[in-house]
Amino acid sequence: MRPWLIGKGSLSERMKNACGEKFAAHLVGQWTGLLDADQQACLKVGDSAGLFRDEELACAGQVWVFAQTVVPDSTLCVHPWLGELGDSPVAEILADLSGVERSSYEYAWVAAGSALASRALHDTDLSPAGLWARRSRILLRGLPMLLQEAFLPAMGRIPSGA
Repeated sequence: MRPWLIGKGSLSERMKNACGEKFAAHLVGQWTGLLDADQQACLKVGDSAGLFRDEELACAGQVWVFAQTVVPDSTLCVHPWLGELGDSPVAEILADLSGVERSSYEYAWVAAGSALASRALHDTDLSPAGLWARRSRILLRGLPMLLQEAFLPAMGRIPSGA
């Protein structure tokens, strides 16, 4: 798990290299909601609401990573296209843009009952005690968003023929 957590470069690109044509990204859900105090502090914004975007990154039909992007309203007002990405992984789109800065990652073991792990494990038969996760603050031309990624137990089990 460690190489996937701390590895350099785009996670979706590294997964594509490992999985080849068996890689898939899927938008699970997108909605507007309230930012909690931790999200506001991490984003360094006073916004009370934002766009939440949940994605699954899979290899051969097995979800390896659950990613959640949080875009505060102040960022979304300037970049409304962030709400229209469909199944395209946010990090992959941002990698092709100028004016994008990413903070260092914060790593954590998150309990299964945490908001992020609960969303990641929704609709699965999995019941781990928790998941490894990471997050980073991204600035798009000076405006923040938060990317959180939870690594599911199937991560790194490269299927035969991949």
